[in-house]
Amino acid sequence: MKRIALFVMTNVAILVVISVVFQLTGRDGIQTPNGQLDLTALLIMSAIIGFMGSFISLALSKWMALRSTRAQVIKQPRNEIEAWLVSTVQRQAQQAGIGMPDVAIYDAPEVNAFATGARRNSALVAVSTGLLRSMTRDEAEAVLGHEVGHVANGDMITLTLIQGVVNTFVVFLSRLVGYFVDRVLLKNEEGLGIGYFVSSIIAQIVLGILASTIVCWFSRQREFRADEAGAQLASREKMTAALRRLQAQQGAESHLPQEMAAFGIFGGRSQGWRALFMTHPPLEARIEALQKQGFRQA
Repeated sequence: MKRIALFVMTNVAILVVISVVFQLTGRDGIQTPNGQLDLTALLIMSAIIGFMGSFISLALSKWMALRSTRAQVIKQPRNEIEAWLVSTVQRQAQQAGIGMPDVAIYDAPEVNAFATGARRNSALVAVSTGLLRSMTRDEAEAVLGHEVGHVANGDMITLTLIQGVVNTFVVFLSRLVGYFVDRVLLKNEEGLGIGYFVSSIIAQIVLGILASTIVCWFSRQREFRADEAGAQLASREKMTAALRRLQAQQGAESHLPQEMAAFGIFGGRSQGWRALFMTHPPLEARIEALQKQGFRQA
């Protein structure tokens, strides 16, 4: 639950910080000269704030990933396993029609990997030392294919755009709430009072948490597509075996930083309402989807 909460609050915190900056610098003007609510200006301002946070996160994603995981990019393979990693990713990238990603290894006991980067032709694929110790070459090949699939499908860009749209509506609606509280409930008739600023920030936090379920839903859907990509770049049997290997790790704690949780191959599991905030579907569902896809193609 802690991992999910921090994942959601990261985006909410970015929105709040940008919103406060806009308010303090006077850029939060949403009123016409006669004091009425300017919906057009509000929508434009909301879009600027919403997409600014998403694209800043995307632009910094590769740098943040390397810094937060302390992953070491393989510049020149020092041993056989590093040479295998680089050659496998290179082959899969060529098959997928993308530029060669940077390949990195980060030290963590968990079995996990992730892909990130602002562009399809300048991405990063990283694997944990736990994955290299626990998985066979066939299983690791499928995991690499899964991550290369994320890059080839443009999942990072798409997720950023969806987050930007969601953020826009969160900011827009929170300002409407703030305006209503300030003008209708508190009867303020001179500009925007403290009631507007406080209630709009509170509403933004609450709406941001609720809206994160939409982004998490999309994140779960893209995992199925990445699994299919892994099956195509390695094989369906290897991808299924890799997912089954991950099932044995379901009780393990993820060591990926919160901002990278959605980009890993394994996101843990939750039940009840917490499942709405899962960035990854249950492994059982992913295995079943692969098997059904294979049956339809047979």
